[in-house]
Amino acid sequence: MSGNDTPGTPSDTTRYDLGLLFTDGLPEHDEQNGYRGTVAAKAAGISYRQLDYWARTELVQPTIRGAAGSGSQRLYGFRDILVLKLVKRLLDTGISLQQIRTAVNQLRESGVSDLAQTTLMSDGASVYLCTSDDEVIDLVSRGQGVFGIAVGKVLREVESSLVELDATPAADPSDELAARRASRAS
Repeated sequence: MSGNDTPGTPSDTTRYDLGLLFTDGLPEHDEQNGYRGTVAAKAAGISYRQLDYWARTELVQPTIRGAAGSGSQRLYGFRDILVLKLVKRLLDTGISLQQIRTAVNQLRESGVSDLAQTTLMSDGASVYLCTSDDEVIDLVSRGQGVFGIAVGKVLREVESSLVELDATPAADPSDELAARRASRAS
């Protein structure tokens, strides 16, 4: 990825449900269970406010279930939480949200078959996707790679944090608020 890339606006066709970004080394995409926003935020190490903002601006949208009005809750899949944690790591290193948005969009479009073997490198201004050790060495030798994020390590961190947290079934969300009210009344 180069610093000359212009960020695009995400559309429905570039969402994570393409299935290209995550095919090897990650848990299977489970559309029956997901993690509520509070759980996803905790696992990714971000605030719920950040999570909500990123969902509303379509940086990282939940693939299990999106919000559908008052009382409904988003449900995030494992892959969503992994991307949330990667975005957080990039922000912590000083990368602008605009560059991160570009990087996330390019990750989606690249069709990387084994994200666990990928390293995200940055020089502080741009983010580069490296799928081999040779690419990492090449970037560092040219002075472009100041730091890197091994995606496989982040993947294991997310897995271990989710072991202790509960997944939520993705049942019909149409009357979730009414169901909560009824359970309180009993």
